[in-house]
Formats: sequence, C-alpha cells, structure tokens
Amino acid sequence: MQLSEVRLIGVVGAGQMGSGIAHVCALAGFEVLLSDVSAEKLGDAQALIEKNLTRQVARGKIREEEKRAALARIRPAAELSSFADCELLMEAVSEKEEVKREIFGKLVRILKPEALIATNTSSISITRLASATDRPGKFIGMHFMNPVPVMSLVELIRGIATEEETFALARDLVLKLGKTPVAAEDFPAFIVNRILLPMINEAVYTLYEGVGTVEAIDTAMKLGANHPMGPLELADFIGLDTCLSVMQVLYEGLADSKYRPCPLLVKYVEAGWLGRKTGRGFYDYRGEAPVPTR
Repeated sequence: MQLSEVRLIGVVGAGQMGSGIAHVCALAGFEVLLSDVSAEKLGDAQALIEKNLTRQVARGKIREEEKRAALARIRPAAELSSFADCELLMEAVSEKEEVKREIFGKLVRILKPEALIATNTSSISITRLASATDRPGKFIGMHFMNPVPVMSLVELIRGIATEEETFALARDLVLKLGKTPVAAEDFPAFIVNRILLPMINEAVYTLYEGVGTVEAIDTAMKLGANHPMGPLELADFIGLDTCLSVMQVLYEGLADSKYRPCPLLVKYVEAGWLGRKTGRGFYDYRGEAPVPTR
C-alpha cells in the first residue's frame, strides 16, 4: 500500500495522545474516525482538538479555514465496527499490554486484510503486540511525543516481522504530518523513554531520599541543566501511572536494578495521584497555581 491510498485513518483512544494524533492527521488532509470506550472522553477530545486548533490559528500557524476543514474531517466512532473501511488504524489507549492486546484481538476481525495497524506505545515490545494480530508484517510502532500537535518527533519501531513496505508508508505519513521520523530498535522503551524515564525516576529517588524538595529539584534542573520543565513537573504532565508503566517495562525487560521504579512513585500511583489529569501528583493543581505536595 502507498500513502496515496490512505484516505481514512482510525484512532482508538481519545486521551491526550489519541486526540493529538487525530488533530495532526485531520490537519494533514486525512479523514479520521476517533473512538473511545468513554463517550464523555470522546466529547472532551473533540473540544480539546478545537481548542488546540484555535490556538494554532491565533499564533498564525494555520488559517481559520484550515481549522474548520480539519474539524470537519474528524468523526466520532461509537463502535469499533466503524473502522471496517480504514486503511490505517492507530492505537493510542493506556500503556497496558493486556488492554492493547484485547483491542487488537477485536480489531483484526473488523479491519480489511490490507489495513495497517500502528501502535503509539511508548515502551512495550512491538513484536509482542504484533503477535496479538493476524498481520505482524503490517504492524508497526509509531510513538508520537506529547503534546502531539507541538512536538515534531515520531519514533518508528519495527517488530521482527514488520515489512519494509509498512515501515516506508509509516515514514511517509510522518513526513506528511510535518514531523521528523527516527528509527528505533524494538528494545524496551525505545530511544526517548529509555533515556528520559530513568532520569525522572532518579529525580523521584532524589525526592524520596530527601536530597531536595519538589521545588528545589525542578528549579535545579531547569536552571542547572537548562531543561524547559523540571523532571517532577514533567512526570505530572506525562502521568505518573504512565511513568511507572514505562519503568516497569524497563525493569522487567532489561533485568537491571538501575531501572527499579522508585517506591515513592509507586506510592503516588497507588494513591491515585497521577499528576495533572487527576489534579494531584508531585504538585497539587486544584488551586490557582500548582503547589508542591512534598
């Protein structure tokens, strides 16, 4: 299949990543079907996409007519059966392997045989996920960065069976979206998160061991390493549950104690303090300004 043959893209999962992927695909001229198990989340995603497109218009990145056209290309899909006509399916559900495998098991009974499947996993084995489908050769990892409309990188990860034609189409799509592809091998957490998440985990250890407060750690890394966002603030933005999931994949996949998730990170996730999305993480976001929780 060539990129010119891709007209309808399905996106499963309407959270931060799924809504962002739908946004950039629609803006690039593709028809998009967006699905989620939660009707409320689907509504929130459509509102977020409109808000982000409006922001792009205000900043002169796109024209008002481009915004309207993009919004018109995105349609909600109440049932997975709606994806029967898709040439490409993007999976962007939570970073839990059992959830992804279950969805792929349902989708392969619906998708046409030539349809490609891409997963936005940030850490899980592409080869293993592909084995849950009937088309490992047409399966690839396309790891977008958050927030998708702003970040220019996409990691492309082949599974052991991924065909060259599949990789070439995914690469062409990334370029069509105005983003930069990098090829990563199918090792736990790939490139970005293999480097980024252990740094965040180490920042949590630094807090856990009392070396510095939340504010001190974030200020130190912003001013001392010129990072635009401190590691604990970034963890809250990513979601502490996602951070923990990636660290668990690294720890289990590479069997190296340096990847052991910090007990404090585990405790925050157990408490349901997952960061911005729940109103509390390393910062409390329920007031006018974020306040450190430790």
